[in-house]
Amino acid sequence: MSKISLNHIFTLLAFFIVHSGFSQNEFRLGLKVGISIPNLKSSGNNPVSKGWSSRQGPYTGIIAEMQIAKRFYLQAELNYSSQGGKKNGVQAIPTSSFSTYFPPNTTIPPFVYADYSSEVKLNYMELPVLLKIEFQVGHKISLFINGGPYAGYLLAAKNITSGSSNIYLDENMTLPLLPQPASFDQSTDIQSDLKKFNFGVQAGIGLSLTLPNGYKLLLTGGGNYGFSDIQKDKTNGQNNTGAATVALAYLVKM
Repeated sequence: MSKISLNHIFTLLAFFIVHSGFSQNEFRLGLKVGISIPNLKSSGNNPVSKGWSSRQGPYTGIIAEMQIAKRFYLQAELNYSSQGGKKNGVQAIPTSSFSTYFPPNTTIPPFVYADYSSEVKLNYMELPVLLKIEFQVGHKISLFINGGPYAGYLLAAKNITSGSSNIYLDENMTLPLLPQPASFDQSTDIQSDLKKFNFGVQAGIGLSLTLPNGYKLLLTGGGNYGFSDIQKDKTNGQNNTGAATVALAYLVKM
């Protein structure tokens, strides 16, 4: 998107906010619970990065919402967000883990292959700051959209593997490296292999129900996407985090 297009968008947004009419600011604070359906998006040609599918995890947090104009709200959240992905079948593994199995003066390939199951569980604390726009569709019901940037901090990271397989020198698994299959049943802490900080965008669409006491129920479906490759070393892959989310929130008027 060009700089001119972005300037036009921000100008129109500012115009709508100013001319929608400022009212007395309302502030609400609340909790949300939901599920995250994350996946690891490949951002390079490294075979370790490819083949991931979605998994499920918790998505909970606190919300602070302040009305800044007739239809506009500023919404800040602090979320515990589950990220990661699953992979089953033939997978590439950096050869550094098996370099001792190669004879001296042997040309070592960058990757070996095995057939097993893997699930990466990443837990982040995320801080999104969102602009929310509401459209009244009923006496107490509004349709809203929101979006904005977020910053994330990695709390924990594990790679849980299972299954049994030989190690192969080729993806077609015709050249075994070991005399017999090896067990992949283990849980490995991979936090030291990943970057601590991530940043990206979060957006959603949902329904808002205003209760008689002024409190609110929000049902939101949306998603988030991280811009940064999460691995410190590209040998371990090049992936971005991303997740679809569904959450229900209860907000108290302060």
